[in-house]
Amino acid sequence: MTPDSLRRIFPLIACLVVAACLSGCAGGRFTHLSSQDCLARVMYFESNRSSEDGMLAVGTVVMNRRDSGQFPHTVCGVVGQRNQFADGALWKPMSGPSKQRAEAVAAAVLAGDRHPDVGGAMYFHTAGYQFPYTNMHYVLVAGGNAFYEKVRPGTGDRRAPTAPGPVVPAAPPPMQVAALPPGDAIGGSDRARLTMFLATGRGLN
Repeated sequence: MTPDSLRRIFPLIACLVVAACLSGCAGGRFTHLSSQDCLARVMYFESNRSSEDGMLAVGTVVMNRRDSGQFPHTVCGVVGQRNQFADGALWKPMSGPSKQRAEAVAAAVLAGDRHPDVGGAMYFHTAGYQFPYTNMHYVLVAGGNAFYEKVRPGTGDRRAPTAPGPVVPAAPPPMQVAALPPGDAIGGSDRARLTMFLATGRGLN
């Protein structure tokens, strides 16, 4: 082969090599995975493997992301995003009853099942961790994870919950009613109406 022919064919070879690299780097080796495969895998590796409730919550987050317009528009695209879910979720081996459980829950999620307490939340972290951010509103602890929505900075929860179950907002403190002055400065009927007003905001009409 002459030098001239080498110069002509080299760009073609370079393009083929680059295309092959991009295919592998972009997840080309995972194109054989179905949506159910990807969903089952992320639930298997991200949730307590004995917790169907936790798996369903993880699956709901994946579907929320897929439908949000802020993340890839396929299940495998969401699961395959870098630095978002457990390392190796798309290639590490799964086995045993937990694999079957994850596959069953994944099928249910793809059929329309969602965790009612997750709502529209698109984020979670390992339960028990605490973060200094002020834009995290927690909705659920399940399968070893705390699920949360992102809200306006300064309006989130001060601490992450640790107990499993839906996160119930803290009750407001009881209203403090001012003491009425002693003596006969206020008549009986006026005293009753003032007491009602201080307690409920009504009663002075």
